[in-house]
Amino acid sequence: MLGKYRIERRLADGGRAAVFQAYDTIHGVKVALKIPEQEVTDEDFLNEFRREARVSMRMEHPNVLPILNACFIDDYFVIAMPLGIETLADRMTRRMSTDLCVNFTRQALAALAHAHGAKIIHCDVKPENFIIFPGNRLRLTDFGFSKIAVRSVRRASGSGTVGYLAPEQALGRPMFQSDVFALGLVIYEMFSGQLPEWPYQWPPPGHARIRGKLKPRILAWLRKAIEFRPQDRYRNAVAMERAFNEIHAKVLRRVR
Repeated sequence: MLGKYRIERRLADGGRAAVFQAYDTIHGVKVALKIPEQEVTDEDFLNEFRREARVSMRMEHPNVLPILNACFIDDYFVIAMPLGIETLADRMTRRMSTDLCVNFTRQALAALAHAHGAKIIHCDVKPENFIIFPGNRLRLTDFGFSKIAVRSVRRASGSGTVGYLAPEQALGRPMFQSDVFALGLVIYEMFSGQLPEWPYQWPPPGHARIRGKLKPRILAWLRKAIEFRPQDRYRNAVAMERAFNEIHAKVLRRVR
């Protein structure tokens, strides 16, 4: 037991925190708990968890995972969230239809565009940070690495995850285009089954497979998202989402 929560099993391990499935004995529901791997004694370490909770509270959106509660329990800082079915990373290990991939693409774009509209750079966009709920609802989570863009100055700490890290972010200069790049990689991997790797030359592995699923204009849209130079990508997820919706609408009109 941890306060009112009965820990049932460990779901995931992070660099400095673990996620557990737990049962809320007061409300009678299962939740996900994010808990530091150690008791919180360092103020800087604690401030990162406080900031994650506060940033997430600003992100009210159907495709962003809400925080139910954030508090100290027995010297641990605990963040409680709704419990999903599985991560997008888990789902990608099984066959996915093109329609489902398009559905998840729309929802992922909506979540990241909402964050960018609030001037928040996520900094750790990857399949593990998208949680699937009943009805194939996709929700973006883990704003622990996020940075707030204020007059072109990026605040807070964090690095990201190797494999989805934009070149400029790896050099310590995260920007909105870095999230665009990471999401482009996630979408490419979702459709092709293969994650592009350095030096990100086009066409990446799996191109033949993805070419059979997507129209040329959607492929061009995806290619722009994962361009090596940030100035060659969409300036943020808002622009990326807008471009996708415009292209997809034209494709649907032609089909009809």
